[in-house]
Amino acid sequence: MERPTLSSQLSTEQFRQYYYLKEELISFCQQEQLQATGNKQELNDRIAHYLTTGQKQTIHRKRKKSLRTNTITLEEPIEEDFVCSEIHRAFFKEHLGQQFSFNVAFQKWLKESAGKTYQEALNAYQEILLLKKKQPTIIGQQFEYNTYIRAFFADNPGSKLPEAIACWKYKKSLPGSNSYQPQDLEALKERRE
Repeated sequence: MERPTLSSQLSTEQFRQYYYLKEELISFCQQEQLQATGNKQELNDRIAHYLTTGQKQTIHRKRKKSLRTNTITLEEPIEEDFVCSEIHRAFFKEHLGQQFSFNVAFQKWLKESAGKTYQEALNAYQEILLLKKKQPTIIGQQFEYNTYIRAFFADNPGSKLPEAIACWKYKKSLPGSNSYQPQDLEALKERRE
């Protein structure tokens, strides 16, 4: 069965069975005059709610803005409601090097560490990098493609990315889970024939 086009005629169950790109979700929201902002999981949930109830959910978020305009010192405490700003980025690059980036684990640490010092933040960043080298990064639920590709290569070492992508495209065209399974290699047999 071919993946159905995303429309208001789908049942919630049909919608949930298939994978849709974020761009498709946004386009559908705009077409149906639903709020089209948020991450992929939020868009999926909003569309499912709409398909089930016909109600248009609107989520209002307060945009956090960094009020910081001064320089940062090592002894200074991390502020409540931490927001990654260019001042913060410049501070961390100065102390950690130009390769610094706000990875997800470090952002989480910063948001949970109000009152700790920026020196402690520098130490935590180094620890997070060491942990990252020892264990694979946990991929968020909304990043199904990345999760699939990682699982494909874990099960098929030596394979090439185009093979993984072919299997992913095959998998997302099917109803149900988008998790990698060895039978997805059928897509490669079909390609060769």
